[in-house]
Amino acid sequence: MIKGKKANSRGLPSEAALLKFIQTSPSVVGKRDIARAFGLTGAEKIGLKALLRQLEQSGKLAKSRRKLIDTSTLPPVTVIEVTGIDRHGEAHGEPVEWDERVAGKAPVVLIEVRSGEGIRPPAKGDRVLAKIEATPGQDYPFKARVIRGLSDRSKRVLGVFRLVKGHGARLIPVDKKARNELQVRSGDENGALEGELVEAEILKDHGRGLPLARVRARLGDLNDQRNISLIAIHHHAIPNEFSERVLAESEALKTFNPAGRVDLRKTPLITIDPPDARDHDDAVWAAPDDDPANPGGFQTIVAIADVATYVKPGSALDKEARFRGNSVYFPDRVVPMLPERISNDLCSLREKEDRPALACFMIFDKLGTKKSHRFARAIMRSAAKLSYEEAQAAIDGRSNAKTDVLLEGVLKPLWKAYGALMKARAKREPLELDLPERKLVLDDKGMVLRVVTPLRLDAHKLIEEFMIQANAAAAEELEAKKTPQLYRVHEPPSEEKVRALSMFLKTLDLSLPLGQVMKPKHFNQLLAEVKGKDYQNLVNDVVLRTQAQAAYAPINKGHFGLTLRRYSHFTSPIRRYADLIVHRALVSALGFGDDGLSADDISRLTETAEMISDAERRAMAAERETTDRLIAAHLAGQTGAHFRGRIGGVVGAGLFIKLNDTGADGFIPVSSLGSDYFVYSDVQHSLVGQRTGETFQLGDQVEVKLLEVAPVSGGLRFEMISEGRKGKPQSQRHGRSTRLSRQAPKSRKKR
Repeated sequence: MIKGKKANSRGLPSEAALLKFIQTSPSVVGKRDIARAFGLTGAEKIGLKALLRQLEQSGKLAKSRRKLIDTSTLPPVTVIEVTGIDRHGEAHGEPVEWDERVAGKAPVVLIEVRSGEGIRPPAKGDRVLAKIEATPGQDYPFKARVIRGLSDRSKRVLGVFRLVKGHGARLIPVDKKARNELQVRSGDENGALEGELVEAEILKDHGRGLPLARVRARLGDLNDQRNISLIAIHHHAIPNEFSERVLAESEALKTFNPAGRVDLRKTPLITIDPPDARDHDDAVWAAPDDDPANPGGFQTIVAIADVATYVKPGSALDKEARFRGNSVYFPDRVVPMLPERISNDLCSLREKEDRPALACFMIFDKLGTKKSHRFARAIMRSAAKLSYEEAQAAIDGRSNAKTDVLLEGVLKPLWKAYGALMKARAKREPLELDLPERKLVLDDKGMVLRVVTPLRLDAHKLIEEFMIQANAAAAEELEAKKTPQLYRVHEPPSEEKVRALSMFLKTLDLSLPLGQVMKPKHFNQLLAEVKGKDYQNLVNDVVLRTQAQAAYAPINKGHFGLTLRRYSHFTSPIRRYADLIVHRALVSALGFGDDGLSADDISRLTETAEMISDAERRAMAAERETTDRLIAAHLAGQTGAHFRGRIGGVVGAGLFIKLNDTGADGFIPVSSLGSDYFVYSDVQHSLVGQRTGETFQLGDQVEVKLLEVAPVSGGLRFEMISEGRKGKPQSQRHGRSTRLSRQAPKSRKKR
């Protein structure tokens, strides 16, 4: 042992351990962070410096403003935009999803198109979906093999049409990365009006002045919020138009053949969905178990739309669904995974109409423990289409004409079975994070009327728990049959993240039981301990950031959040491609027909998992950005107004604020906080005044003033009205977890 070495030192980390720590760290990482995390001192720090230099030289790490960036962190499958052609005639590009504020300049990626794949070479401006491979030591740190061209974007741009006095018409691109405005010459306006959102064609560069563009399509007034979702669709390259071939294939589909299916038409299965749902892909039923060996137990059925009946492997519909990965839900529209002929007609479990289904029959005992399950291809007829609120009202004693006839024979047995399932859930102790969702209520013109947080009813929880049980049963069945499948994987949080959470909790005189296998119940105990306290939101936020992100994979790694050893997605094949793959796997495993998994499906499971995981992240980002833009447009006329909110994020550059009423997110630059210098503590998730100790911490409730609104980007800028909490003055030397903000803050008036 090196003389003076700390007792908790674990020695110089391996290359793999070091890269994993940088990848999974909840904040920006520097050498000090690494040394502290691994307990390095003395000569070990010299060894760390040499290791970091070696990783930089090999291309596995890069430095950006004293931050260490893991250059291998591009997703396995992602969208690349072609930025140019090099001297060898090879295309190169950059990832569309890349935050330069956090990770520095985007890496340059070599784009490969293999001959014989039927994909044309991409041109500058094109976007392609590509499989990524790190190539350290080469001219390019990554290479991308094109899976599919998304669209010809080399000559297309989405922007806001503006009239500039004395300069004619301009196009302001909505893409934040766009460097220049575009000039629209007289005659190329296509009737566009001031402030309209338009799609334009970029004309050949004449080499002088601003690039030229010709308006091709007028998408409407940007003040009409129904057009705002188009920005996210364009920016994230979400395919929102079906090809003629796909539409023709869907229109040519004939209704299913009922032969050989279990007949469930006399079983009163019902659908329970949001009131505005357009497609219905799951139905439920429950009744007391008549087996005397299972007193107090329940029989249940979860019937799911049999999409595999219509979407065959290798068809144009299948290829399109795989490419899209999932449906994308915006406040004003849905971009479906499958054409409406399938999603809203043939496969939607409409009331009183015969539909094909894949049914999961489950038996539970009185404590909610599953005793058995089986699957069957069935024909069903939904007895009723109910909303969550309608079903809940009936159970609460406020039934209407429709639910009154269902109450005793259908709804009450469902709720009794749900009560048993909740006993088993309580014993299982899944992660119980308080994550309220915001819902925009729009008027008939697509304008935001208000933002609400819907009540979470037992009806919601009932459907959720029934679906969880069916999903788990599907994974168990396929694993027992040794059939390839796609799991829904949620891994435990990394040791580094748990250690960082423990360090943070110590600042609040709280603790986490380290030295044992972390389970969701440990986080639940912590959340229960802080409930009702001033720092409840703060702890919830940090616990959420500690968790890993769920994804799809052909290899089982369990589902940490649900405390289930195996789990798949089976219940929504209309809107998720993963579920369609699981349906096909069940068809193959159980001999339900010749439309199960194809050899191609099986050979590409890993690639499919990567594609649809990426599509899911893309959809979430697009949905979030659209909501932000809609709320920003809603607040555009309220500059100067004061709002209550809480600090939702802390970085060295300032504070991210989430407003209480609308959930809108905005930013306060550190330069506007006050006359003090502020030190950033990544352990405490706070900015602390170097001289005064004034503290702004994640989760703090504050009052802010709205200074600026940018509806196109969804950006809001605030000014802090509240004074920070009293704290201990800090300096840059106060602990290794702090970093001084780069600029001196301006004076903030006392209020």
